[in-house]
Amino acid sequence: MELTREEMDMLHGKYGTGAAYAMKIQAAIGESFDAKRMVPITRAHVALSNQDADLWFAEKLLAGGAHCKVSPTVNPGFCLSFFKERRMVSDEDADLMQRTHNAYKALGATLTYNCTPYVATNVPNFGEICAFSESSATPYVNAVWGARSNREGANSALCAAITGVVPEYGLLLDENRYGDILVEVQADMKSDFEYHLLGYCGKKIGSGIPVFTGLPKHIGKEALTNLGAQLNTSGAYGMYHIVGFTPEAQTLEQAFGGKEPKRKVVITNQDLEEILEEISLKGNREIDFAMFGCPHFTLDQAAHIAERVRGKKLKKEMWILVSYHVKELADRMGITEVIEEAGGFLVPDTCPDQPCWRHLKGKVGVTESPKCAYYPKRRGIDFVIRDLDTCIEAALTGEVV
Repeated sequence: MELTREEMDMLHGKYGTGAAYAMKIQAAIGESFDAKRMVPITRAHVALSNQDADLWFAEKLLAGGAHCKVSPTVNPGFCLSFFKERRMVSDEDADLMQRTHNAYKALGATLTYNCTPYVATNVPNFGEICAFSESSATPYVNAVWGARSNREGANSALCAAITGVVPEYGLLLDENRYGDILVEVQADMKSDFEYHLLGYCGKKIGSGIPVFTGLPKHIGKEALTNLGAQLNTSGAYGMYHIVGFTPEAQTLEQAFGGKEPKRKVVITNQDLEEILEEISLKGNREIDFAMFGCPHFTLDQAAHIAERVRGKKLKKEMWILVSYHVKELADRMGITEVIEEAGGFLVPDTCPDQPCWRHLKGKVGVTESPKCAYYPKRRGIDFVIRDLDTCIEAALTGEVV
């Protein structure tokens, strides 16, 4: 790679051992992908982890004097104050979260603890070069906003934030952003839930960049968040196009760069039904809890739940995971009060794949998110996956169809 004088100085330790370590990693990634140079970034998002290995990495950089040139937003761990107050975490887990907070604060991160920064707190402009990790973030940034980011890992995104640059390869280059799979959607996209299932069709779609046709003309941010989150969870997609909707796919020709697609895939109602049957526990059973917000729920989604439970009492626990700013707005607007009166909780700064949910081990919940069902499995938590309204009704009655 051809590095600038400043990049060479950073690599050789002029700005400290932490920055040198970060630049060494960035250069190695670039060489792995035959990148010719580094390019500056203007935004970053780090899929912060409060687990041992990632915390070790962040503290190692910090000990070497590293500080972020571009302050990144960060993913959730769990909300210390909420779970400590309820005695739901061990001292050891709380200590790891506190150390993680301290490390990223000292590194100069923007401590949002939110997995959907692209809809509120860290929204890039068209063409802006970024370094975003987090499975739902990269597809949204590339597809919906037309900004440019590769599928960064938590550590590579942190290195990019510290160095202020990324190697130029992959989705940063024009020629790699064209679609190569035509996906004709014949399924009925009745709600945001169907976009979860469409995104989970990665096995049928196959590797590449999908170009969707047949979708409604107007698609909300929640549906787009669902689509990207599940595409990346099911098939590691960093980008997609929706013809006539996403900025780099106003026409089929533009989406494919004037070339013919490698293959055509048709997604039907039967495909969505088969995916749901494959990834969900069987219904017609009693459930123990409901969990929503993977990715984090928006204010509109929280308000929808509040209206459905207003004046009622939940028979089962309900946990709704949101960003801190959504929680603050919900508090101000009375949404939190309605949900809490029904027996539910609006929880900020928290991910489903965290030790704070230890009390749910061995239990069965309901969720509308396949991603929410996927990650907690390693913690012994299982889910029935249904549309949001069915899940809300299950929490009210204690049973899911």
